[in-house]
Amino acid sequence: MTLYKTLYQSQLGSITLLSNQHYLLGLWFNDQKYFGANYQLTSVKSSVNKPIKLALNWLSAYFAGQNPDPQTVPIKPNVSVFSQQVLKELQKVPYGELVTYKELSERVQKGQKDKVNKARAIGAAVKHNPISLIIPCHRVIGSNGSLTGYAGGLDRKRALLKMENPQIKFSQQLAFL
Repeated sequence: MTLYKTLYQSQLGSITLLSNQHYLLGLWFNDQKYFGANYQLTSVKSSVNKPIKLALNWLSAYFAGQNPDPQTVPIKPNVSVFSQQVLKELQKVPYGELVTYKELSERVQKGQKDKVNKARAIGAAVKHNPISLIIPCHRVIGSNGSLTGYAGGLDRKRALLKMENPQIKFSQQLAFL
């Protein structure tokens, strides 16, 4: 399978995009945790194909303060079945809104008997999200309203949330008020 990559320069740092011929496979801030999601990015040629072009257009609109439709970018995260369920639910969180790990746990288990709090498993799936921003993992907060970990860093998470919703206020302890 042929892979393609390119860089996008945002006001929050450089972003690497990765795709195959049909789907965007990855979108990472270059200094974030879990960068590259086990892809061998050094052996991928730099090129812009259709999925990357669509993602670049989406990123330009997003960082211009617009609310671009994430459905315009064909994505295919290479993750476990459970993580696919989590990321699918995460994609339903509207622009400028927040969800907790516990709420995501409830959504993933909707219709199941014997529900349990899978917030930690949800957290593991969210932190390894290979398609940041388009799959909005930055919109997940702790049950107490705190800004919890973000692979791209808490300062970046705060900036993304404020960009999407300027009404959001944070305390010194990074708690959502």
